[in-house]
Amino acid sequence: MTTKEQPETFIFDFDSTFIQVEALDILCETIYEKSTAGKQVLAEIQRLTNLGMEGKLSLKESLTKRIELLQANRDHLGSVIEVLRNKVSASVIRNRSFFKQHAENIYIISNGFKEIIIPIVQEYCIKPEHVLANTFKFDHEGKIIGFDEKDELCENQGKVRKIKSLHLEGEAIMIGDGYTDYETLQGGAVSKFYAFTENVSREVVVSKADRLAPSLDEILYDLSYKASVSYPKNRISVLLLENIHPDALRIFEHEGYNVETIKGALSEEELCEKIKDVSILGIRSKTQVTQKVLDHANKLHAIGTFCIGTNQVNLDACCKKGVAVFNAPYSNTRSVVELAFGEMIMLVRNTFEKSTKMHKGIWDKSASKSMELRGKKLGIVGYGNIGTQLSILAEALGMKVYFYDVVDKLALGNAKKCSSLKELLALSDVVTLHVDGRKSNNLLIDAKAFEYMKDGVVFLNLSRGHVVDIQALIANLKSGKVRGAGLDVFPDEPGSNDEPFESELRDMPNVILTPHIGGSTEEAQLDIGHYVAQKIIQYINTGTTYGSVNLPEIQLPELQSAHRIMHVHENVKGILAQINTILSQYDYNILGQYLKTNESLGYVITDIDNLHNIDLEKELKEIPSTIRYRILY
Repeated sequence: MTTKEQPETFIFDFDSTFIQVEALDILCETIYEKSTAGKQVLAEIQRLTNLGMEGKLSLKESLTKRIELLQANRDHLGSVIEVLRNKVSASVIRNRSFFKQHAENIYIISNGFKEIIIPIVQEYCIKPEHVLANTFKFDHEGKIIGFDEKDELCENQGKVRKIKSLHLEGEAIMIGDGYTDYETLQGGAVSKFYAFTENVSREVVVSKADRLAPSLDEILYDLSYKASVSYPKNRISVLLLENIHPDALRIFEHEGYNVETIKGALSEEELCEKIKDVSILGIRSKTQVTQKVLDHANKLHAIGTFCIGTNQVNLDACCKKGVAVFNAPYSNTRSVVELAFGEMIMLVRNTFEKSTKMHKGIWDKSASKSMELRGKKLGIVGYGNIGTQLSILAEALGMKVYFYDVVDKLALGNAKKCSSLKELLALSDVVTLHVDGRKSNNLLIDAKAFEYMKDGVVFLNLSRGHVVDIQALIANLKSGKVRGAGLDVFPDEPGSNDEPFESELRDMPNVILTPHIGGSTEEAQLDIGHYVAQKIIQYINTGTTYGSVNLPEIQLPELQSAHRIMHVHENVKGILAQINTILSQYDYNILGQYLKTNESLGYVITDIDNLHNIDLEKELKEIPSTIRYRILY
């Protein structure tokens, strides 16, 4: 914690601030156990609560009416307290050590009731005498018949008067979600007010507050106190482009990140402007992350390509900035394979010609140009995740499988490896491309490649648009050399659904054109959204790079009772020794240390048990060849 002449006093509201809910709502649910009558009572209690919180109803009137509606008994309170113990706000739980360390300077003030509040806040080291709240009145049978109306907290401006009566020294800081909490600043009882929005956001309060607090982490960070996290999650900005699955959005928002979504892709200039304060960028295949874009990315930590490929990202430039890149290499494999088989069957059966005639009223029942896949030779160019699964299923359909890959791959089942692309093309009745987007694959299938193919070949490209010479394909379709083709990818594709698709392939017979939807199934997009989002969150929260396509991969244990220093640097000798020398000079105890390198980068993770200090951080950042430094606690 930063040294202060006079420590601040923190004053927390209870309902919807210290805890996630309104305690009287839970009391109502306990009494009526979700009966029809209980739902009506609860709705009215919530209405009265909101009117009081928004300053539209006097507190005494609000409390009186709610107590009358409840018909509660002392025996109900134990059950309510047990429920509320599990409803403490997430950021309060994360910062339990803060409450313990600063117990002398923390108060709870509430228009609620001590009988409920004290048992819960005591578990966070808050003193009972520091709980400023109303008290119930009970009759001889234990029925709650009212409250102490002499206590100023049940009056309007009660919180203001109660805080002033404490005669606190130094600065007093109010944290709450309601209008009565804001009044403590307006009435001069405190010097700062944070509108706490982690659980509920009240427009009448937010509009007046000059400080918004999506979490306690944000408040402690703003005031230079030691929080449970190194950086408030609400300050981590996420930009998701190209209709990434809504589940990814929900995952990031649930983590507490600040998320913006844009349906389409952005141009280089647009992305340069948008990315300036972005910490996490999520894209699919259309958005290009260039050197120029990265030069404008002042806060970028990670990029998620919510698809298989990463050729749309300048990985070398990301390495030089220490930006981790994650993709989803397996999540849409099945979807692409199923589309490939669907197109193969439609093309070899000449289904579209028959369908077109039927729509015109022509009944052409013949077997001409209609064949089975069984017994045909399938040539797979690219034997990666998609190619291998395609191989297995093709054999199950009775096809003979051949494959070619520049990397030596083990054949699955009865598939046969070809020694050259030319050999595969000459053998195959059906050719399907499943290569990646590397530059060497540009125009892999050109006019010469089509010459090698059999007459009447069926041709599929569900990989990358630039790997096929489109003019050569058109010429071979017109000549009949290629009897049918299915294309899901193109050299030039629209940036969004609002732009038209222009191509000479349009209206050609027996050609299936699909708008880059190989991986666009609900199942695949859901899996991709989950996979990539979780990988990025794991990296941000723990430093784990497992699954990164550019940073050295390290699978780290959970961070427990330690500070984690993450140091990304150029892969040169002596960095680890320099890190340990600096830590030794500051007398730090190393609890765990992990090192991994690749051809260009080194990644050192060190867990230490002491509090960090600015001088140490400065020295670690100034080690020659350092690319990026980060600390977690």
